Amino acid sequence: MNGRLAAWLTLVGVQIAANYASRASGGKPSKNALYHWSIAIGGLVQYLIILGIVLAIVSPAPRRLLALRRPRSWPKAIGLALLILIAVYGVAAVLNPFLHGDREQGLTPSGWQPQHAAAFAANFVVIAGIAPIVEELTFRGAGFGLLERFGRPFAIVAVGVLFGLAHGLVQALPILAAFGIGVAWLRSRTESVYPGILFHAAFNAIALSVGVWT
Repeated sequence: MNGRLAAWLTLVGVQIAANYASRASGGKPSKNALYHWSIAIGGLVQYLIILGIVLAIVSPAPRRLLALRRPRSWPKAIGLALLILIAVYGVAAVLNPFLHGDREQGLTPSGWQPQHAAAFAANFVVIAGIAPIVEELTFRGAGFGLLERFGRPFAIVAVGVLFGLAHGLVQALPILAAFGIGVAWLRSRTESVYPGILFHAAFNAIALSVGVWT
């Protein structure tokens, strides 16, 4: 377990260092990045590499460490997810006027461009489909499973903060950490990674849809 935890912390540490280094060197994507096929392809390759590393770390007990099991109760999981959604939007509503974290990532297009619909659809699948699966398996799956032995409260907060840091953002960090802590709490209460994946996917899909149409 110590070796697995060290490998997982190394993986997350590399993500944090790489993303902050990219931001520091002016690596913020263009406003209309999601209309480019290269972003979708690059994102897909990156997530597949991360997924492969995560599966190697949790082998030979992937189902237990990743919490690949049905939640105790789907109605309860949905109710908890709604509470987390309200809480995250509440935190964002309070902090965004001061931190402008919603603008920092820079992925939301400035408007709808139908001529690039296919590229946008590909990016939508990556961000609202592939990314939630890989990130939840990485953080609320492997991360929570490896840190749980230190106590669930510690695992929830640590996984949430590391999830926020892994995005390489500054102004949006408190909101991302709150999101990560909320979904880690959902993982803890349901004993399953599946509700978090669905919640994460829905959250990203809503954010992209609202961003491109407003």
